[in-house]
Amino acid sequence: MIYSNERQTRKHLIDQALCASGWAPVIPFQNPVQVNCAAVEEYPTTNGPSDYVLFSSGRPIAIVEAKKLAVGPQNVLQQAQRYAQGIQNTPFSYNGFHIPFIYSTNGKVIWFQDLRRPNSRSRRLAAFHTPAALEEMLTREVSSAESFLRDMPVDHPWLRPYQRDAIIAIEQAILAGKRAMLVAMATGTGKTLTTIDLIYRLMKSGTARRILFLVDRRALAAQAVTAFANFEAEPGLKFDRIYEVYSQRFRPEDLEDEKFDPKVLPSSYLTNPDLSHAFVYVSTIQRMRINLFGAPDDTPWVEDVEAELDATRLDIPIHAFDLIIADECHRGYTTSEESKWREVLDHFDGIKVGLTATPAAHTTAYFKDIVYRYEYERAVREGYLVDYDPIVVRSEVSLNGAFLRPGEEVGLQDSATGQLHFEFLEDQRELPAPEIDQQWAAPDRDRRIVQEVAKYLLEQETELHHFPKTLFFAHNDLPHVSHADRLVNLLRDEFGRGDAFVKKITGNPNVDRPLQRIREFRNRPEPGIVVTVDMLSTGVDIPALENIVLLRPVKSRILFEQIMGRGTRLCPEINKTKFTVFDCVGALDYFAKATAFTAEPPTKPSRTLAQVIEDIYGNRDREYNTRILVKRLQRIAKSVSADGRKECAQWIPNGDISAFAAGLPADLESRWAETTATLRNPEFQYWLEHYPRAKSYFIIAESVTDQVESGYLIRTRDGKAVRPEDYLRAFETFVRENPEHVEAIAILLDRPDGWNTRALGELRQKLEGRPEGFTEQKLRQAYNFALADIISLVKHAGEGDPLVSAEERVDRALERITANKVLTMEQEKWLNLIRAHLIENLAIDREDFNLLTFTRAGANWARVNRDFGGRLEDWLAEINRAIAE
Repeated sequence: MIYSNERQTRKHLIDQALCASGWAPVIPFQNPVQVNCAAVEEYPTTNGPSDYVLFSSGRPIAIVEAKKLAVGPQNVLQQAQRYAQGIQNTPFSYNGFHIPFIYSTNGKVIWFQDLRRPNSRSRRLAAFHTPAALEEMLTREVSSAESFLRDMPVDHPWLRPYQRDAIIAIEQAILAGKRAMLVAMATGTGKTLTTIDLIYRLMKSGTARRILFLVDRRALAAQAVTAFANFEAEPGLKFDRIYEVYSQRFRPEDLEDEKFDPKVLPSSYLTNPDLSHAFVYVSTIQRMRINLFGAPDDTPWVEDVEAELDATRLDIPIHAFDLIIADECHRGYTTSEESKWREVLDHFDGIKVGLTATPAAHTTAYFKDIVYRYEYERAVREGYLVDYDPIVVRSEVSLNGAFLRPGEEVGLQDSATGQLHFEFLEDQRELPAPEIDQQWAAPDRDRRIVQEVAKYLLEQETELHHFPKTLFFAHNDLPHVSHADRLVNLLRDEFGRGDAFVKKITGNPNVDRPLQRIREFRNRPEPGIVVTVDMLSTGVDIPALENIVLLRPVKSRILFEQIMGRGTRLCPEINKTKFTVFDCVGALDYFAKATAFTAEPPTKPSRTLAQVIEDIYGNRDREYNTRILVKRLQRIAKSVSADGRKECAQWIPNGDISAFAAGLPADLESRWAETTATLRNPEFQYWLEHYPRAKSYFIIAESVTDQVESGYLIRTRDGKAVRPEDYLRAFETFVRENPEHVEAIAILLDRPDGWNTRALGELRQKLEGRPEGFTEQKLRQAYNFALADIISLVKHAGEGDPLVSAEERVDRALERITANKVLTMEQEKWLNLIRAHLIENLAIDREDFNLLTFTRAGANWARVNRDFGGRLEDWLAEINRAIAE
């Protein structure tokens, strides 16, 4: 019903909303006002009557200004402010206002402002506060809480410097009055530890007492509860010994080997918030959504429905939590996932902090400000994460698909039953590359890719003296045509180390206790290889992981960075310094030009056909929705079975859905009533969603042979992955074009007399500072010359000189200098020391004689200079020049 004026809006919407929040009864003003708790209408002020004044404990505590539905209420707060200035006989006074709180509403949208502080910021609410909520706001000691945050240093010994910076940034934002903020920290940099210390400080200060820690999976909830239990908030005291930590019920396998029993939150803590309560509640977003809104009609968004069966709808007021932490808030590849986050977060009037490794458009749109960033590249530079080597695996079949000729035999596997039979093609058939592993498979392609990757893994095993844990991301794990299952079989055949060495871990029901399988992969030598699809893409810590193999197409930047984050963690136990990414699907190239911030929106889920039809019937964007319905019907026409067409004939002539769809726009114009009656028929709509499908077959093209090749890419400083030849081309261009801008290059190419340790330092700094990040290690890798020294790298790029090792260069220089010279035993001794230093450093200066290499051998400048007849300065200059020549 549309309420066209303010009176109707007040009676039918606003009065009910006030009563629902505890402000009953709603009564007209009568002088004197003698009520304990009520909403009093038309309350007089010196600036005019206020629509409502809310009384609690016998005193006026809030003003509500009402408008009709057609009026946006945000700016109406200014009118409420006038009444707050003009209201009399109250015990309050705040900067000219005589009441602490004001609201404005049109019955659907509510805005609120706390007038007690100057420059206070208004905010939108999901409902009115309860009387208890406003009384609690008045009771809180805000100034002492703020003083604590300003004065108490962030100095927990477990924190790294950037984690301290993150906490300081969040606290500063809270002190500045921000109510929603985003923290972007790379996967593996300790967001949970950072957040727990932040929560402890906010609880200790009194800024927040009731904390909601939201995650999107039960396993992550269990990890969070474990982290709180293990965090030593104060010397000798774990967090859960100082403050209560509650959660939902877990299964035994959720909690790994922990010996504690998590406490389940009493429902009264949600329905009757109390200022005396100080606790953290760790909950899945799915569970909290059920608690707030009840179970939805369909539950595709619930990852584990059984885990939430005991959840029920509760009457939870908006002030139930002071602080809401939304972990992994980037989650939301579809708008249905995004909306469940928003619905839950919007309900609560608390400070909201989103945590993510991959900020996306929909997360920044909600949280507004990224108050702290700690990117992957910076974490690598500072030694808190490891970098990766990219290897591109190119498959002709993956790139170009396959072409089958008449007479070739193909396998046809029934997608519904798994039954397989073979046929000979009577005509040619093209198998498009984008449909691989969805509509067809070429076993030789996966076999050759597995063989190519295996070569690298076995080389790593020889080099590392242990098998490197490796994670394959398969395209799917569908019944009967599972790409994951095919990979598992190929990998077991290739490595020949038994089934336990290669495991599948997915959400498929045929995987027994997947969380336990994940723990085994993390903590035990076997399995050495795991095949997954989505389950291990986020929220799973496996520090020993050294290889990621991408065999599933990835078009989401969020998902791509989450997958890459599985390998970034340090693992001192195996001396892990890097991980390797095998890109078999072109993902690195696809994201080469993307920034660390993704602007991709979540993909829109389709409306149901019934919703589209109702929009047409209601003339809501009728032309657009008609086009949508026509396309949907044509898709049905292409996949319906013969039996399905017979069933459809009771609504559509001859069951010809294609013809009906083609004529639909004209029929809606000429036969509106008859056509819409057919479309809106409930039985017809049910059939459109559940029509019998024609049997589909998955093609197995055994005869297709593939060509697979691989090669390393070079990771540049700005995060791109480029081919070695492109990296070297950029390096050679830089060297040739910049001698006048980089003195060290000019010295090496034209003026070797100027070579010294300062020039060497400048050269390395300038090269590494380029966006390409020209380091000796990467240049050696690109040139495929592991021992090439930096001087020969520059000279080769600038003048085409041959590449040589540092040892060759130094020996050649010393041989040239000492030729035809008779050296004393002491001089030979010192030159051997100088040689060892030069092989590592390629330049030597007077200050170097203070290094331990020399002092341990009894050398110092004065003694060595004396043994060289007081001419050591000349010797070093000649040596440096010879090194640079």
